[in-house]
Amino acid sequence: MAQLITPAGYRPLLDLQQTELAIKKVKDFFESSLSAELKLRRVTAPLFVLKGRGINDDLNGVERPVTFPIKDFGDQQAEVVHSLAKWKRLTLADYKIPAGYGIYTDMNAIRPDEELDNLHSLYVDQWDWERSITMTDRNLDFLKDIVRRIYSVMLKTEYIVYEAYPQIAPILPPEIAFVSAEDLCRQFPYLTSKEREDAAAKKYGAVFIMGIGGALSDGKKHDGRAPDYDDWSTPNSDGFNGLNGDIILWNSVLGRSFEISSMGVRVDKSALERQLKIEGKEDRMQLYFHKRLLDGTLPESIGGGIGQSRLCMFFLRKAHIGEIQSSLWSDEMREICAANNIPLI
Repeated sequence: MAQLITPAGYRPLLDLQQTELAIKKVKDFFESSLSAELKLRRVTAPLFVLKGRGINDDLNGVERPVTFPIKDFGDQQAEVVHSLAKWKRLTLADYKIPAGYGIYTDMNAIRPDEELDNLHSLYVDQWDWERSITMTDRNLDFLKDIVRRIYSVMLKTEYIVYEAYPQIAPILPPEIAFVSAEDLCRQFPYLTSKEREDAAAKKYGAVFIMGIGGALSDGKKHDGRAPDYDDWSTPNSDGFNGLNGDIILWNSVLGRSFEISSMGVRVDKSALERQLKIEGKEDRMQLYFHKRLLDGTLPESIGGGIGQSRLCMFFLRKAHIGEIQSSLWSDEMREICAANNIPLI
């Protein structure tokens, strides 16, 4: 079991029934507001995809997807999705979504290799979104504008929660800060990447850390990213590399950084070829998704995922994601949580 945080004196601000009602309030408001802010239409998404087509998200490249044979397909293997990062871009093309508009969906996934703790569950639920853009949108200013739009929805959601439950006072700063992973590396060379995130989140309250996926000046990555969706290698106007990043908040209940969203401008043809070469994954160019991107039949896009349970956990001031969603937890974790007033669903 990964290290579990048990905040001293923790008491949930909402009981179980209030929590269930509040979860729906948060999800309904945030979803509709995000759709309006980014001009996204809802689409139906798959729970699983066929193995070997390059559509499933590889995350850090080591997580094993849940697989199963399909009897009617001659036992061809299917994979439960990790996320819909690449599927969404295919859907933008299939639905012929013009630049400036996009799609979103409720994504449900199973990640059996997660190390379970306050933030990580076997079950993942997030709003996966993707928006068509033009080549001229592939820049840092555009990325920051989209991040600010998403953050504005978070601020509105926090107020809606406060209006319904006055005991949950707003804590987010009025604006989100921007900092590159390379800049954090140079500022805090003696800290791990997670410790750097803690330092930045505590300083700013809300921060977008940019350029995640490529090696930094110390030879290490801030965090892993697959080479075939986010663009983490293109030089940007801040003098660093990358057109992607993570939205990270300071979680006052847990006293640590709290990732809400991973997102970015997606790879174009040159970035895909460059990143596949960097990661030694050139063989992926023969897969269905990658062929579509390389032959120019997929639109340029920006997209990401926003954790639903994590968002509710933050806004409702919960200490454990198991207070928001029903998942599997070890007997040991349940006992520790029960002893520290953390009621797991």
